[in-house]
Amino acid sequence: MCEYYFMSNTIINKVSESGLITLDLATLLPKDAVVGFDLKDYLFMELILKEKDYRTALQEKDWSAYENKIVSIYCSTDAIIPVWAYMLASVYLTPISSAVYFGNINSTKEQILLNNINNLSTEEYADKRMVIKGCGDEEIPESAYVAITHKLLPVAKSIMYGEPCSTVPIYKKKSLKI
Repeated sequence: MCEYYFMSNTIINKVSESGLITLDLATLLPKDAVVGFDLKDYLFMELILKEKDYRTALQEKDWSAYENKIVSIYCSTDAIIPVWAYMLASVYLTPISSAVYFGNINSTKEQILLNNINNLSTEEYADKRMVIKGCGDEEIPESAYVAITHKLLPVAKSIMYGEPCSTVPIYKKKSLKI
């Protein structure tokens, strides 16, 4: 619970005065819808990919459902899929989608999140006390917490996990004494 102090009929929020910067990793998740393209639907008996049938099916497919969306190409059955099959699906998806990834929807969201963390400018976080938000409506994979720690470690004064009023200390820059 956050602490509020009452002084002469004025409420003082100590958390807001602490200088902590909260970073919610959910803000770095993909903004566009992520949809899946499952190769299982193109397999004979959900086991075998027949090249001629696959090529014909892709040519005849209505691709409008993928327009301006992030697409995950994957196969949900335990079949051996040749690499070219994923590549061929990408040929059809690339011109209409906003992006194409290999993997299921969750792994695609994770790839995008990690890429966004990697591309995050850290200038505004230099010598700041950082709180990496620990809970929210969106599920954030552990890999993102590792990546943001790695990204902020060289610049942040301190890194904490949780909420500003209830944090777990992760890192504190030690000052050099000469």
